[in-house]
Amino acid sequence: MDWLLRAGDDPVHKFLLMIIAIAMFVVVMALILFVVDRRRNPSKWFVAGGFVGPALVLLTAGLLYPAGGTIVNSFQNRNGSEFIGFDNYARAFSEPAFVLVLGNTALWVLVAPLLATFIGLVYAVVVDHSRFEKFAKALVFLPMAISMVGAGIIWRFVYEFKPDQPGIEQTGLLNQVIVWFGGQPVQFLLERPANTFLLMVVLIWIQTGFAMTLLSASIRAIPVDIVEAARLDGLSGFGMFWRITIPSIRPALVVVLTTIAMTTLKVFDIVRTMTAGRYGTSVVANEFYEQSFRQNNAGLGAALAVLLFIIVIPVIIYNVRQMRLAEEVR
Repeated sequence: MDWLLRAGDDPVHKFLLMIIAIAMFVVVMALILFVVDRRRNPSKWFVAGGFVGPALVLLTAGLLYPAGGTIVNSFQNRNGSEFIGFDNYARAFSEPAFVLVLGNTALWVLVAPLLATFIGLVYAVVVDHSRFEKFAKALVFLPMAISMVGAGIIWRFVYEFKPDQPGIEQTGLLNQVIVWFGGQPVQFLLERPANTFLLMVVLIWIQTGFAMTLLSASIRAIPVDIVEAARLDGLSGFGMFWRITIPSIRPALVVVLTTIAMTTLKVFDIVRTMTAGRYGTSVVANEFYEQSFRQNNAGLGAALAVLLFIIVIPVIIYNVRQMRLAEEVR
């Protein structure tokens, strides 16, 4: 086994090491399940331990232990050699560069989920029971099949800038349209805060399909008798939408909003792919990567990761509560 552990960057040795690790996992799980199955009249705790125990061990080793290590590192200096208390957190909330990062993250969380949910809701209502409903919904849902890295690359070409000089043609879609109408090409990703909103467009483009799908299903689930009673009372158009549709799908709206908000808080791929956090576009998820792996400041990177974790927790709790309420209503 020593020659495998000393393999370095050799792809063949890495592949063999992966195969051995998978085989060991399969063997261990098979032994555990065999022992649980062979024992006569096992207690409930014994069976539960056999099935849940390996998952708890893996969860502890792969999530809880690293999380604890990250929290400890957040109170240490850049190389972990000295305890510095809350200095990393104070720096994150006091230095202008990091205050900008926190502000960008807050802007993402406020704008992107609201717009994605609003567009998805309007689209779901407009195309519902229309002649081209399936095609229209599939068209909006398709971006969800694209990874955020792939979407970032696509939209980077959309925003691509080439100087307006003889013999140089625009490769960016937006700038080509601007040139066709006689305007000058624009460096879209360089000007803040507009560049942050242009990055949000990518996430909204992806998440609108998710919002549309869930909200469309919720609209379809509204009882017919409620709709007919509202029509008998004279409601139609916007009145029907505002007084019947919105209250009826409120739990689904909240779940969609909070789910997209959690995705937004973790947004890294889009920012990293399109601007690498330059030009005032960095967010917390990108900045803790930058500090930890590019600037080699493990303490500050860990503090930013802990801050992101603390921000996500209330959103997750609220999301779970709303999902439970939605289930109770059903």
